[in-house]
This record gives sequence, C-alpha cells and structure tokens, in this order.
Amino acid sequence: MATTLRDLRLADARVEPAERVAERKFPALHALRELLADLVSDRVALVGAIGFLIVLLLAATAPYTADQYTKQNLRMRLSPPALTIDGEFNYHYLLGTDQLGRPILDRIIHGSRVSLLVGLGVVSVTGLFGTVLGLLAGYFGGRVDTLIMRWIDIQTAFPGLLVALTLLIMLGPSLQNMMFALMINGWMIFARIVRGVTLSLREEVFVKAARVIGASDLRIVFAHLLPNLVSPILTIAVMELARIILAEAALSFLGMGIQPPESSWGLMLSDGRDYMAKAWWLVTFPGVAIGLSVLFINMVAGWLRSVTDPQQRFKKASKEA
Repeated sequence: MATTLRDLRLADARVEPAERVAERKFPALHALRELLADLVSDRVALVGAIGFLIVLLLAATAPYTADQYTKQNLRMRLSPPALTIDGEFNYHYLLGTDQLGRPILDRIIHGSRVSLLVGLGVVSVTGLFGTVLGLLAGYFGGRVDTLIMRWIDIQTAFPGLLVALTLLIMLGPSLQNMMFALMINGWMIFARIVRGVTLSLREEVFVKAARVIGASDLRIVFAHLLPNLVSPILTIAVMELARIILAEAALSFLGMGIQPPESSWGLMLSDGRDYMAKAWWLVTFPGVAIGLSVLFINMVAGWLRSVTDPQQRFKKASKEA
C-alpha cells in the first residue's frame, strides 16, 4: 500500500521532540536546568548566588587554605594589609594581622565556618519544628491551635537576644550552647507563617477531595498541604539564615559565643575595637564579611520567592509574553 503525504505528516506529528523526551525521562534534571536558566536571567540573584557560593567554598576549604588562623607572630603584630612579607608573596597576610600577629584573612575564612554552621544548623532545626507546629495549628484548629498560638505569644513577649544571653550565662559560652540558645526563639516565625497559609489552604478543593476519598488527617497535612508551603518556608529559611548569622556575631561580640583562640566574625570585632584608631583593618574586614554575607543571602531570598511561588511565576510569564 502506497504511503501518502498525509500519512507521513501524521507519523511526523507522533514523533516526540528530543526536549520533551528528556523532560519525561529526567524530570529532576529538566527542573534543575530551568532553575539555573531562571537564575542566570536574574542578575541580582546571580550575583548573590555567586557571592554566597564563594563564602561556602571558602568555608569548606578553610582547613587547607587558612591553616594559620591561630598562629601567633608578635614580631608582625598589627601589621597593615600587604601583598608581600619579607619580599615574598604571602596571601595569609593580605588583610594584615591582629594584636597577636595572627593573619586576619585566615581568621575571617575560619569565621565563615562558624557563621554557616550556626546559621544552617539553627535554621534546619527551627524550620522543621516550627513548620510542623504551624501545620498542626492551622489544620486542626480548636484547642490545638489555641495551645500552640498561646505558647508562641508567651515566647514572643521576651526579647530573643535577652533570652539567648540568659541561657548562655547559665549554660556557659560555647558553640553548642549558642546554637541551642538561638534555637529556642527561632521557630516562632515559621509556625506563624505556616499556620496562616494552612488556614487558607485547608478550605481548598483539593483538601476537601482528599477527605472525600478517605485520606487521613496526617496524610492530608504532610502529603497535600506541605508541598504547597515550600515557597514561604524557603523564603523564611533564607531570611532567617541571615538573621542567625547576625545574631551569632552579636553574641560572639558580647563574649558569649565562640571563645579564643577560635575565630568568629563577632569575636574579631570585639578583639579589634580597642585598636580601631591605629589598626582599622581589625574591624573593617570582619564587618565587611558580615555585611556581604547577609547581603548575598537576602539577594537570593528574593529570587527564591519568585521561583517557588506559582503566582509570581505566572505574573513573570505574563510579562514576558
């Protein structure tokens, strides 16, 4: 039987494009590619992501690239920033030295490890705890909601930094105790936001349909409601990361966080405040490190909001069309 032109066109239409085949076989890879493309198109977010990635890389390689952060050299104490030492290039002293002759650059790099460890650790625990409580309060309502919200109101009445300082005075200053003190007051914002969104989502059609087919309450909460909360949770988590980094620096500055000879950005500011008149680099560079890290995180937070929010994506697609 002869093949007609119409048959060839129909056969052609049935052939899937290569991009659709790849999307169907590797959905995660396709989603990652789209995410990177969106990031590259947003210059502000791209700068923030690159800057934060550099901070992460410096923190990860600190044991190998900044191994002299505790090495004292009183002969070189309060040396200004310089490219060479004794006629030879030495990047360790690129940002000068402190009052004990320790290289500022190495101590800043090691300080990034502390800030990221505290920030990521506290946000992970508080985000998980606050999200679960917010889901339960928003979905079940009644006494569960009242109990959780009154707990939040009571804790919110006390200043977070004051509570953290009180706990550290009782427990003693250390990395673990500082993380615990920051976790005590870090979960309420997650619970409040998640509860508010859950209150509006529990009346949606998909929740009612899940109830009709016999889905349990826990399945509805964690399988149907939780995926719709990814956008606000991610945005809050990134912004909380910036806040926790600032809180860690404040506690270390007050002497209730990281203790010498370990390095922390807040501790470096505290050690250098008495030498500001004759050694400006002792406080300038740690302050710049704190400011840039928080700025990079906030730049990424705005992009994450637009990427993970379906309404923001729809508005963006409409503008591009």
